[in-house]
Amino acid sequence: VVGAAWGLPQRRVPERAGGDSFTMSGTRRGPRARDPSQEEPGKKRSKREVRGEFSAALREPALKEKAGAAWGRREPLSHEAIALDPAPFCHGVIPNFIPCPRFLDGLHAELSGLHFHEKGNDLYQFKQSDDLKKRKEPHISALRKVLFEEFREWLSAVTQVELEPTIDLSCAKYEYTDTLLCHDDELEGRRIAFILYLVPPWEKSDGGTLDLYSTDGHFQPQQVVKSLVPSWNSLAFFEVSPVSFHQVSEVLTEGKCRLSVSGWFHGPSVARPPRYIESLLPRSPHIPYDHEILYEWINPVYLDMDSQAQIQEEFEERSELLLKNFLKGEKFQLVCEALQKEDIKWSSQGPPNKRWYEKAEEGSLPDVLRKCLEFFRSEALFLLLSNFTGLKLHFLASSDEDEEGEEGRAADCTGHSSSKTKQGETSQKANGDADHGDRPEDDPQTKEGDPKNSSSVPMCMGELRHWTNGHYTLVHDTQMTEFALDLLFFCGCEDWDAEYGGFTSYIAKGEDEELLTVNPENNCVALVYRDKETLKFVKYVNHRSSERPKQQSRAGFWDFSFVYYE
Repeated sequence: VVGAAWGLPQRRVPERAGGDSFTMSGTRRGPRARDPSQEEPGKKRSKREVRGEFSAALREPALKEKAGAAWGRREPLSHEAIALDPAPFCHGVIPNFIPCPRFLDGLHAELSGLHFHEKGNDLYQFKQSDDLKKRKEPHISALRKVLFEEFREWLSAVTQVELEPTIDLSCAKYEYTDTLLCHDDELEGRRIAFILYLVPPWEKSDGGTLDLYSTDGHFQPQQVVKSLVPSWNSLAFFEVSPVSFHQVSEVLTEGKCRLSVSGWFHGPSVARPPRYIESLLPRSPHIPYDHEILYEWINPVYLDMDSQAQIQEEFEERSELLLKNFLKGEKFQLVCEALQKEDIKWSSQGPPNKRWYEKAEEGSLPDVLRKCLEFFRSEALFLLLSNFTGLKLHFLASSDEDEEGEEGRAADCTGHSSSKTKQGETSQKANGDADHGDRPEDDPQTKEGDPKNSSSVPMCMGELRHWTNGHYTLVHDTQMTEFALDLLFFCGCEDWDAEYGGFTSYIAKGEDEELLTVNPENNCVALVYRDKETLKFVKYVNHRSSERPKQQSRAGFWDFSFVYYE
């Protein structure tokens, strides 16, 4: 598929013969004579222009031809001036891109003096400058000329892609815990991405590597198979394609700044395969447990009818609630102890361009955790949530369609249910969710806005998740948007700080601004009602979380994550 982008021969871009000290073939020219007659009388000569050049070795015809042949045949090339590799997708590294220390020092000083904006959302956290397209600083201007004139023409000849002179350039600073998570860079017209590093001595253990992912048959990223360590004056570049998934790994050192200049060379757009849509995720009706399960698990204060009416009034006003000390103390303690068990099997949930965290395999769970999951799927809890929220999650609950006199009246969830469903059959359906990789925060669909719960039976789906350094979920194009009630119940998050990440952020579709943030808090249930214009993600759990005082055998925290549908 990568090769398909180069399948048709394209017009070779002619070598530039403008007034540079070197032609593309590497032949030095003599100085151009100045004609005094062309100068205006009394006008001072302008300040001497700063000039930059990229590696002369690259411009040697033999190496240039060899690089073009290797790129075209998708073969590796190893040379002291350049390294090319077709796996996992076509990329190259030029170790000494601009062989002039004085120029590099001047460039570094100018870039360091720019104003940087803090950039942060589900995908990234770093600092970025304004567009460098029109900056007047001499070294930045000279770099722009080198990249988008001389080097662009060299790269066009090597890749056989007619790259346009469009300038797309900015500067980024990555410092401790900054990262850019898995993505493919695909945007209309982008053909080659590049990064010029201006970093202090750097080791792989410092983080900040450019990680390249392998992909599966659906063009989805699988795992990091190669990591490029930044080094001073090295330039990395790669072909933007449906499989060019990469990330900037989290910077782990506190004393260094990963400064880089990056951008894209644009060219004719290429055909892309249809975007892969994940299988629809199964939902299950409630398990028919009666009110006794509530008395067994829940803090009695939440079973008082007056308290439920007050909670519902608050929820209807704000569409979100935090219920503290939700479980009985002894039950919560048993759950926390069980989560430490070494024999629980956790499976990583991907793909990395959408999510990365651990999910418990329900068949491996201790009895108390299995019963806790059944509690969140129970009919009695469906009815209690109806009383908390005013949503129609049980046939006994009132709804907007009921008579006006019935509205707002909480149903008595302490009575026996009249469900006719056999408990064994429904339990089997609910427990079957574990085999389908449920992801409550990510519910893809084939038609946006079409609810999958076409029946009138309230449904739910949920899972037990473990969060530690490196885990996250992302907003993405195939994320389902519909009316739903999110429930998050947290364990093992004593002294958890928002700076660690791991919080759930709600945003409006198409916007980065947060509408609501839910921070992990022990023995708390967070309830959030979202509409079709609201998306959510779990912020990347960063390295600061490892500084947290160790109070349990496993790092991070856990949550029971459920979504309920009317």
